[in-house]
Amino acid sequence: MPKTITLRLKDEVYKKFLNAAIIDNRTISNMIETLALKKLEESFFTDEFETHEILNDKELVKKLKHGSKQAQEMRGKFVE
Repeated sequence: MPKTITLRLKDEVYKKFLNAAIIDNRTISNMIETLALKKLEESFFTDEFETHEILNDKELVKKLKHGSKQAQEMRGKFVE
């Protein structure tokens, strides 16, 4: 079920989203959702090529597993 949120935007930011929505024949809500999802996918997920490269790097996979184990055990240093 869709959720409703309140989003506060400066006038100039709102106008940018509105203009982009009009150009793309979308509602402003759909434009914001589409752009936010695209940014999330670009920032937090890998594409098929990147995933293949990561999984084929045996040393990297070994280090990732070691780091994951340390995190689960609450060991190691956490860097912000």
